[in-house]
Amino acid sequence: MDRLPLPPDAELTEVQRAAIERISAGPRGGIDGPFVPLLRSPELMTRLQLVGAYLRFDSVLDDDLVELVILSVARRWDQQFEWGFHHPIAMQKGLSAAVIADVAAGRRPTSGRPELAMVWDLVAELHETRQVSDPVYSAAVEALGEASVVEVVGTAGYYTTLAMVMNAARTPPPAAAPRLPVDT
Repeated sequence: MDRLPLPPDAELTEVQRAAIERISAGPRGGIDGPFVPLLRSPELMTRLQLVGAYLRFDSVLDDDLVELVILSVARRWDQQFEWGFHHPIAMQKGLSAAVIADVAAGRRPTSGRPELAMVWDLVAELHETRQVSDPVYSAAVEALGEASVVEVVGTAGYYTTLAMVMNAARTPPPAAAPRLPVDT
């Protein structure tokens, strides 16, 4: 059961209304998913969504790598909203069904361009060890550059924050969205 659904319009504060207007005027066009529970802290929601808008819409990372990071975080946190929302976007941005299936199973991608496996390695190592080994870091910097490596890590951190918020709030996935298997 959704612990923090969208409050009825009559119960919204002026600060919440302003936050909704601000996010609605941007590329998201409205409020859903993590921004519904985050609305309880409108300033936090506004600041986080600005970071997220940069990472999702203006990052130096290729779109398929952004989506790989997002799906990897969704897999790690069993986050159904993020998975359901981003699964079709990931396919549209060039991730193959095989790569998505690997991520859903918690496996390193075995197909696609080499950068996909490299980004998987970087994010997986951070999640598993809370560190990045020299070989993984060096390979990522050599292939992607320092700015991209920083943005991979920043994207993983941002979507981890959203996953934690939605898991705590029990935010439901979008209706009829692809579901993430939770037995992995």
